[in-house]
Amino acid sequence: MIRVTLGGEGVAALRPGAEGGYLKMRFGDEEGIKPPVRSYTIRRQDAESIEVDFVVHGEGGHAGPAVEWALTAQPGQVILAGGPGPAKTLPEGMDRYLIAGDMTALPAISVNLERLPADAKGVAAIEIQSAEDRQDIAHPEGVEVIWLVNPEPGTRPDMLADALRKAGRGEGEVHGWAAAEFGSMHALRAYLRDECGLDRDHLYISSYWKHGEDDDGHREAKQADGVLAG
Repeated sequence: MIRVTLGGEGVAALRPGAEGGYLKMRFGDEEGIKPPVRSYTIRRQDAESIEVDFVVHGEGGHAGPAVEWALTAQPGQVILAGGPGPAKTLPEGMDRYLIAGDMTALPAISVNLERLPADAKGVAAIEIQSAEDRQDIAHPEGVEVIWLVNPEPGTRPDMLADALRKAGRGEGEVHGWAAAEFGSMHALRAYLRDECGLDRDHLYISSYWKHGEDDDGHREAKQADGVLAG
């Protein structure tokens, strides 16, 4: 992953506590060409700067416009961004939290874990590309963090769901939070919604990308899936 620190007058205009919210960042400024826009989570914020993490896929992976920008970004460069959009937070007071995501969701998961009360209980399954991608995340002692290594992201759609299934739903009021590749999202939804019986008030789930598709292809797949899923 590449962490980019952004500063300047625009950062000062952001409301405090924007971590976990997302920015719509615009990459490219070629005249006559509509620039691609991508959503990225604010990992950290202080009075003078914010930090945004970009996932760089392993060898053979395709670098989209956002990653290409992050790889070559230099001090003093300007990027346009709108937002922040609201963070998808974990509600307080749950008996157990079931959390899952790949590296695209790692910034949002990290912010959520850091904000949980000290007595929170649950499990967070996080898919990474190599053991070196593990991050030191502050989290309650009662929340187990499971790192799952998959060198080829998007090729093992059942990995995250299987990890949560193995950990178990648990008793009491449960809240699920999951964001990952499109196929992984399907498997996680089948477990959290259909097997665990979590309703809309106790579940946030989304796909952030789709293996083998660009951003437009992923968007079309999400729209079609939304119609089918109801």
